[in-house]
Amino acid sequence: MSMDSPIFLTKVECPVCGTVNEIETIRVGAYTEGERQTDFCPTIIKWRNPRYQRYHPLLYFTATCSHCYYTREFNNSFREWSKDNNFRAYKLKITKERHLEELSEPESFIKLVANVLDQENYPDETAILKLMLAAHDELFHDHPSELDLGRFYLRIAWLFRYINAGNDSDSSPGKPAPSHIDDIQRGIEDLNNWIGGLTRNTGYLNDAVIAQCDLSGNADERENYTGCIDELKMLEDTGNKIVTKLSNLLAESKTSAGISVDVGSGETFHNYSSLGEFLSALKRVWDGVPPNEHEAMRLAVKYYIGAFESGKQIAHGNQTLQAAYLIGELSRQVGDHDTARQYFNTTIKTGQAFIHEIRGDRSRTALARKILEMAMKQGKKNLAEAKS
Repeated sequence: MSMDSPIFLTKVECPVCGTVNEIETIRVGAYTEGERQTDFCPTIIKWRNPRYQRYHPLLYFTATCSHCYYTREFNNSFREWSKDNNFRAYKLKITKERHLEELSEPESFIKLVANVLDQENYPDETAILKLMLAAHDELFHDHPSELDLGRFYLRIAWLFRYINAGNDSDSSPGKPAPSHIDDIQRGIEDLNNWIGGLTRNTGYLNDAVIAQCDLSGNADERENYTGCIDELKMLEDTGNKIVTKLSNLLAESKTSAGISVDVGSGETFHNYSSLGEFLSALKRVWDGVPPNEHEAMRLAVKYYIGAFESGKQIAHGNQTLQAAYLIGELSRQVGDHDTARQYFNTTIKTGQAFIHEIRGDRSRTALARKILEMAMKQGKKNLAEAKS
């Protein structure tokens, strides 16, 4: 790295495979941000070194092992994981077992993503995929952090928006989809999830049948089972073809309605026609893959609500207010006006009580008042949208 580079290297040992990686780390003050949108997405990102303008800082938000592709948010907790007794005692063993077990499968989510990571030629796409790897690895824990999962999916949504805006960070979110197009998209995504489940369960069934028939030695039994499994595979193939046709029809409907199509449409991604096509295929392997900004926000809402309702991961005070507000605003953006109304009201009620509680602390009350004002403003907008 040159002396004027905004990036320096940090050595970190992978807790899963033991590889010592040199992780690219952003220097403090390497870039500046403009005002933030209503879901805290920065509007303008400007690197002090213009040669790095093609890279979104979120590319460096996670660290991925070069050998086993284990991925985590790149923070002090990860840098010092060997000193984290809780992680080593309660999370590392099961995470390591599950990660390495999946890594050994040739068509696993981890392997498929690892094959396309390329931050030089596809920096924004790689940033999205690394965040998905981080979410996937977090879910290997017996008790995953729903707060972290919400944060990961929110940042994935920001990156989708950034790409769809043509890497123009000074852009607002695209035109929202009318409810009928939104419903069509959800239906197609649900079908895609169903086909993914069919594929996995057919594989499990086939393995069990082979084991049973090898044990019994009954040729007729094997033939009968195999015939049913072949029919399931034909159903899977037909389903994939139909979903592809539906996805193409949806893209045409969005274009005619003046709505941006799924991320990456029109730009090739490796051997795929677009990043969207790759993500649709990837979603059949793991249903935690959001193919677009809308679905990333829906998943962020799901996990933020889990963290908020549990009351264990979010600190009392401004962090609670911010989480409640984010749930409300993200719900509004995806068209779930009832949930948005509930959490905007929670933000306002909790915020007023908190401001009274800390009325002598100017800095903390200033932030609380700002969140409260945003909740009131977006809450009114949500009510108007719900009535329209």
